[in-house]
Amino acid sequence: MKKVAIVTVAVLALGAAACNKNADTTANETAVENTASTDVNVATNDVTANADAALNAADNAVENAGNAVDNAQAAVENK
Repeated sequence: MKKVAIVTVAVLALGAAACNKNADTTANETAVENTASTDVNVATNDVTANADAALNAADNAVENAGNAVDNAQAAVENK
């Protein structure tokens, strides 16, 4: 009976150690995934901000071109 108890305790200890190792691995994997997710979010925000800035610059250029056309027409009409 004593041998059975010792074997049982040994098996339970090994099982607990295996579970603890899995918990550490899971925590590490979760940390890596969270870091990767943060990196992706930052990159996405940067791309979005850059695209917005480029669109604003293009919009300003079109508006400036339109103003130049208006000014040219006004100059022709004033001659």
